[in-house]
Amino acid sequence: MAVDLSAFPRVPLGHWPTPIDDCPRLSAALGGPRVLVKRDDVGGIGAGGNKLRKLEFLLGAALADGADTVVTFGAVQSNHGRQTAAACARLGLRCELVLTRSVPRAGEAYERSGNIALDRLYGATVHLCADDADTAETYRRVIDTAATDGRTVATFPVGGSSPLGVLGYVAATVELFAQLDSLGLEVHRLVVPVGSAGTAAGVALAVDLLGRNVIVDGGCVSHTAEESLADIRRLAAASAELMGRPAPALDRLRTTDRAVGPGYGIPTDQVWDALRLFARTEAITLDPVYTGKAAAAFIDQVRAGEITAAETVVFLHTGGLPGLFAYAPELADRLNSRG
Repeated sequence: MAVDLSAFPRVPLGHWPTPIDDCPRLSAALGGPRVLVKRDDVGGIGAGGNKLRKLEFLLGAALADGADTVVTFGAVQSNHGRQTAAACARLGLRCELVLTRSVPRAGEAYERSGNIALDRLYGATVHLCADDADTAETYRRVIDTAATDGRTVATFPVGGSSPLGVLGYVAATVELFAQLDSLGLEVHRLVVPVGSAGTAAGVALAVDLLGRNVIVDGGCVSHTAEESLADIRRLAAASAELMGRPAPALDRLRTTDRAVGPGYGIPTDQVWDALRLFARTEAITLDPVYTGKAAAAFIDQVRAGEITAAETVVFLHTGGLPGLFAYAPELADRLNSRG
């Protein structure tokens, strides 16, 4: 079934299509499936990443509505915040980032480097909040100030994960299958990180709309498998409604929370091992918050025999490299201790 998104305003932010890397050394190290990596970490402004796909539609609608200011939310080291700041810089929009200290980390690296340094480099106004109540009060002040100044505000949710934002990964998945078809490749499984669930919802919805017999494996990074599954289903259904389509069955969708660990933004030994494996076999850099956890879950599934050697798997690399530097002290310790 064809997927037509031309009715939705869209601004170009990424370098599409992003490449697909065949990863024979990683596949051999796993002793299991053939692994391909869809490189959404390398496509576009602001150091790339998956949120650019969503922002093309979110900002398209915001500009159509006359917005001159964008407000969005996230943790201190939000990839979405960094990519929103970059996109706003490109488009000449004011960007207000309301960031919450929701991850139990501190120190110079986490507070001042990585994504938050780039937020400021791209010209965003950064509001650091202690908790949810502080975040709500800060948002109210930002909106009130904008109204006093006569500015028109567009507000985006955490991760850009709205029904409109989901369309970014509907488009990305259509792009992916066009590439695979042109290469004559049949894949059995798509592995995708699941945080705010918009990326996974777009992938799962597109698989359903295209009628592809492919498993979508969501590697949870913050919530339980059940919560993530519900979030994906809710967003995919709302996005389908936006497109004038019925709610998708999503009967090939799976989620696993085996690599979440203590919580969002807290990497485990399993996650650091996944970063090391991807880096030393394919020179692919994962991040310890999203792709590292999805990769750790994927590796565990392979080693448990849940993903077989006969399968071809696409791992969707959603970016996040700048965030790795926020974890520089821990990364250095891991490298020094384990070689």
